[in-house]
Amino acid sequence: MKENEIEETNNEIKNDLTEDVQEKKKEKPAKGSKKHDKKVNEELESLGNKLIEFNDKYLRLSAEFDNYRKRTLKEKTDLLKTASADVITSLLPVLDDFERALKSFENIESNPAHDGVRLIYNKFRDNLVQKGLKEIEAVNLEFNTDLHEAITKIPAPTPDMKGKVVDVVEKGYYLYDKVIRYSKVVVGE
Repeated sequence: MKENEIEETNNEIKNDLTEDVQEKKKEKPAKGSKKHDKKVNEELESLGNKLIEFNDKYLRLSAEFDNYRKRTLKEKTDLLKTASADVITSLLPVLDDFERALKSFENIESNPAHDGVRLIYNKFRDNLVQKGLKEIEAVNLEFNTDLHEAITKIPAPTPDMKGKVVDVVEKGYYLYDKVIRYSKVVVGE
């Protein structure tokens, strides 16, 4: 009895499939006909357009991700370079004090205190230079508002010193090509 039921079910499925295939054949134009060729061409064109669209989306997304990666890498390196700016800026007055101390020892020939201060100053300055600190040159150069801050103007000692920096009151510094302190200068007029 079970075999008969299985055969009947198989026959029903075969009949249903045959009917479906026949209906599909009726719906689809026969191969080689103009309708069939036109429909296939339309489907191919549609698929080609979709492929172009997906490829374009992929390329744009890839480029966008690459730009994002480059931008974040640049921001990270900039942050690492300038993260120490506050600390170095707060140490600049100490560097100034060392320079003043060294100037006070200029007239004294050999003094162990002078040698110790010079040694500490050199180590301190070299450490800051390694961290990206660089002094802004100012004396005898044209006054530049991007680098210098004019404290006062005095009559120029010579005519060629007009508009140039005569003296530096407080040194200015760069940190990786970015000004962290402007030079305070005296300008000749």
